[in-house]
Amino acid sequence: MGLVARDDGWRIPDGVWERMEPLLPPRPVHPLGCHNPRVPDRDAMDAILLVARTGMQWNALNATGVCSSSSAFRRFQEWTKAGVFEEFWRQGVVAYDELKGIEWEWLSCDGELGKAPLGGEETGPNPTDRAKRGRSGRSSVTPAASRSGSRSQARTSTTSSSSVRRSKAS
Repeated sequence: MGLVARDDGWRIPDGVWERMEPLLPPRPVHPLGCHNPRVPDRDAMDAILLVARTGMQWNALNATGVCSSSSAFRRFQEWTKAGVFEEFWRQGVVAYDELKGIEWEWLSCDGELGKAPLGGEETGPNPTDRAKRGRSGRSSVTPAASRSGSRSQARTSTTSSSSVRRSKAS
């Protein structure tokens, strides 16, 4: 069964699910007409909201028994693309406005997910990469010139003394 029990308080209440279920897009048809049974939509939504509420990693869902991480994440992407979460949010805001009232004239929103407009070249390199190129000598136990780790140079026809004598004799 997993770590999460059926009456754990993390499941979607029936009233919320009744409002959410009609927003879900129709199930896609498998191109070959055969596939494993699809995880129930409610279980997938329970798993998605468990990740959202706890901040747990998607792969941690496998241990809970709610839904597999791959099914939940695939359904999350599918429903995000279909606008399910945005519409549910919109309906919640409208319902709250009707119930309590939202003073829209006092509403304020601020945020930015882009680069700082005044950053430019004066900001300097990212502290994680420090604009370094190539392999770092400090990150490897082998010297930069040798991948084998041997400190002595192997004798070859170009480095042996006989080849030096032959080239001088010519």
